[in-house]
Amino acid sequence: MSQVLVLNASYEPLNITTWRRATVLMLKGKAESLEENSNHKIRNNIKLPTVIRLRYFIKVPYRELTLNRKNLLQRDNYSCQYCGYSGDKLSIDHVIPRSRGGQDVWENVVTACLPCNIKKGNRTPTEANLPLKNKPYKPFNTLNFEATKQIDSGLHQEWSKYVIGWK
Repeated sequence: MSQVLVLNASYEPLNITTWRRATVLMLKGKAESLEENSNHKIRNNIKLPTVIRLRYFIKVPYRELTLNRKNLLQRDNYSCQYCGYSGDKLSIDHVIPRSRGGQDVWENVVTACLPCNIKKGNRTPTEANLPLKNKPYKPFNTLNFEATKQIDSGLHQEWSKYVIGWK
């Protein structure tokens, strides 16, 4: 089932939907197609949309993304931010240790494998000679996680110009 990125009238990503729902929105005049898959056609000359934009602005309440294990693992792509290991034995590490005043905030926590976490101990990455592969950041929302995964997999490269914060 092909997925379609839905943008607000302001070009802000709202969600990801199915091609069927996107087509219905377009046929009802509620959305316009911005990107299409030229290899697939729905009927006759209608191409399969991959990005649509709503014609009317939808106000979306701001919701801050909760800092929890699931969201942190997703942000860090389920891999150790020191050595790149990806597997079952992942833990949460504070870049600046809590004992040194480090806080539980997005910019100070990363995913680490157990050996790297133990090796780093109560030190900073510089002191432990364990440089971070990626700088920790506060993600915008879960839509960005899913959209980034789709872009990185090569399925929807055209989404990259619409997703804020994509590498």
